[in-house]
Amino acid sequence: MSNYDVVILGGGPGGYNAAIRAGQLGLKAACVEGRATLGGTCLNVGCMPSKALLHASELYEAATGKEFANLGIDVTPTLNLARMMKQKDESVAGLTKGIEFLFRKNKVDWIKGWGHIDGPGKVTVTHADASRTELSAKDIVIATGSEPTPLPGVTIDNQRILDSTGALSLSEVPGHLVVIGAGVIGLELGSVWRRLGAQVTVIEYLDRICPGVDGEAGKTLQRALAKQGIAFKLSTKVTGAVPSASGVQLQIEPAAGGEAQALDADYVLVAIGRRPYTQGLGLENVGLATDKRGMLAHQQHRTEAPGVWVIGDVTSGPMLAHKAEDEAMACIERIAGKAAEVNYELIPSVIYTRPELASVGRTEEQLKAEGRAYKVGKFPFTANSRAKINHETEGFAKVLADERTDEILGVHLIGPSVSEMIGEYCVAMEFSASAEDIALTCHPHPTRSEALRQAAMDVEGMATQM
Repeated sequence: MSNYDVVILGGGPGGYNAAIRAGQLGLKAACVEGRATLGGTCLNVGCMPSKALLHASELYEAATGKEFANLGIDVTPTLNLARMMKQKDESVAGLTKGIEFLFRKNKVDWIKGWGHIDGPGKVTVTHADASRTELSAKDIVIATGSEPTPLPGVTIDNQRILDSTGALSLSEVPGHLVVIGAGVIGLELGSVWRRLGAQVTVIEYLDRICPGVDGEAGKTLQRALAKQGIAFKLSTKVTGAVPSASGVQLQIEPAAGGEAQALDADYVLVAIGRRPYTQGLGLENVGLATDKRGMLAHQQHRTEAPGVWVIGDVTSGPMLAHKAEDEAMACIERIAGKAAEVNYELIPSVIYTRPELASVGRTEEQLKAEGRAYKVGKFPFTANSRAKINHETEGFAKVLADERTDEILGVHLIGPSVSEMIGEYCVAMEFSASAEDIALTCHPHPTRSEALRQAAMDVEGMATQM
C-alpha cells in the first residue's frame, strides 16, 4: 500500500489544481485519473476544444462572409475540417502535457486508473489492465466532475445523436443540426457549426434561452444569434428520437402540451445540462450519500465523513472550471491548516458565442425578487469608439448598484471580448467597490473597456461618450 497525505479522485480543473497546490505546500499527493490524459472534461472534451473551434469558425466566417471584404481583404477560403479538428487536438494535447509537467515539478504522483473509496483513508485504484493499487491517505478529495445529463426518449450514440464530446469531433458539417437545450454548451457548439455552414435549430423547454442570466442580456443574445441564422423553438419539448443511417427524426411538442410534430435533422446534439459523476465511488463505505441530483453536500469543502472533502461539479454551485479551481485551492489550504475562502457570490459566468455574454453578481430579476432598491447604468457598444471602428457594436455593458450605498451588485456584459473584461468588475466587487469608484478610474482610449467605465458613470447619468 502506498501512503499519502492527500489522495485526489479526478484530474480535471478541480483535481489537478488541488494536486499541484498540495505539492506546493509540501504535502505528499496523488491524483487518481482514469483518462489517458489529465485535464478532465474541461480540457479534453469541453472548455478548451470548444474554444479552439469557436475561434477557428469565427475566422472562417469572417473570411467567407462580408467582414473581410468590408475591411478591404479579398480572399477565397475553403474549409478544411480535418485540419481544423487536428489543430484543435494539437492544442489540447499541448495543454495536457503542461499539466503532466506541473505534476512532475511539484512531485505529484499521477495514479492512472479509476478510484474507489474502500473506507476511511483507503482508496483502491483499478488500472486499465484490471490490476489494482491500494492507497492510504490522511485526506481524500473527491473531484470527479460531471457527465452529460441524459434525455428520456433520446439515446445518445455519438453517431447521429451526440453529446458535447461527439459534437466536438464531427467529420462533416451537418446539413441540419438540431440542438436540444439553449444553455451554454448548446449555444456555443451550435454557433460553431452554424458558422461552418450548418442549418441550426435550437429547441428549449423553457420560454427563454440561458436560464439564470440577466433577462435583458439573454434576450439581446437570442436576437443576435437569430440574426446569424440560428432558429429557436422555445417552450418546446422533445419526446423521442429515431436515428437512421442518414439522420434523425425527432418528435417535438409544446412544453405545455399540444399537438406533436416531427422534425428531421442530420445530427442531434443533446445539451440539456450536466450531472455530478458520483456513481460507483464507494461513498457508502464512508457513510456518504448524495442528494436526488447526485450531489454531495459540504461545509467549507468538508463532507460529513471525516477526512473526505469535495470540490467542483460534484457539489453545489455552478458547474464551472474556475469555480472548481477556486474550491481546489481553498480545500487544500484548509487541509494544510491555512485559512481560505471562496466567495460564491462573485463567480463570473461566460457564454463564448459572438457576441459574448459575461456576468458576475446579481441579475435585475434577483434584485427585484429580494426587494432590494438598485440603480442601473448602461452603455451600448454602438457608442464605443473602438467597437465602432472594429465593426462589432452589438451589445452593451450594464452595471447594477445599490440605490443607497452605490455598491456594485451585479454586472452584465454582452459584446466583443467581454469575457476578458468581466474580471475588472470581479476585482472591484471583491473590494466592495462602488459604481463611482469605476467611474472615477481612468481607462485607456480607444478600448472596448471604456464601455465598462461609461456604464458605471451612467449609474448617476454621467456617461459622456457617444
